[in-house]
Amino acid sequence: MADRTRKHSLVLYLNDDEKYILDEKYRLSGMRSRMSFLRHLIVYGYVYDVDYQELHDYNTNLARIGNNLNQITRRMNATGHLYDEDVKEVKELMEEVWRTQKSMLSKQPYIKQ
Repeated sequence: MADRTRKHSLVLYLNDDEKYILDEKYRLSGMRSRMSFLRHLIVYGYVYDVDYQELHDYNTNLARIGNNLNQITRRMNATGHLYDEDVKEVKELMEEVWRTQKSMLSKQPYIKQ
């Protein structure tokens, strides 16, 4: 074996999606070799620990709005009237969803591609 500075090899198995993502990121990097690209990722790359609680809250709020809209629609179809209280409730829930969404987006890291 040649006198190498890098003496450790690594075998990595990827599925088709992972291989596609690797190929695209490598291509976008403009680097000359895939091995250099992978070494660069190992040394300088980031791993994000994502807290999905806000996304869960967001989805819960969306489900509540959907349920409320269904109830309001049933009531409208049954009575032929739209109540101000129902409209106010939907508006409040929508405001909560927008606040949650803005909060989630403001916390996302900027990833240059």
